[in-house]
Amino acid sequence: MRKRTHYTAEFKTKAVLEILSEEFTVNQIAEKYSVSPVVLSRWKKEFLERAPEVFKKGPSDAEKELESKEEHIAELERKIGQLTYEVDWMKKKSADILGPDWKKKSR
Repeated sequence: MRKRTHYTAEFKTKAVLEILSEEFTVNQIAEKYSVSPVVLSRWKKEFLERAPEVFKKGPSDAEKELESKEEHIAELERKIGQLTYEVDWMKKKSADILGPDWKKKSR
């Protein structure tokens, strides 16, 4: 069995732009790049469907999701910092109230 070939986005873009230039037929381009004409047609269709996204104003869905995750991470980091501060404070107060060797006495 043959392994499936994975093409880079740059390779796909180059092939699709060559198709759109209409200098050569899809079959000629497919032969040039050793790719099936059906695959090239699928790449072209996907390229044309996503083309309007390039000109959209504002953040894309992926950027919105990334920003949301970054905010969540920042919130968790703040919480970790707060809890660390509270634990340190409790240790200090425990030593003040119970004495410096309170850990040894509790065992």
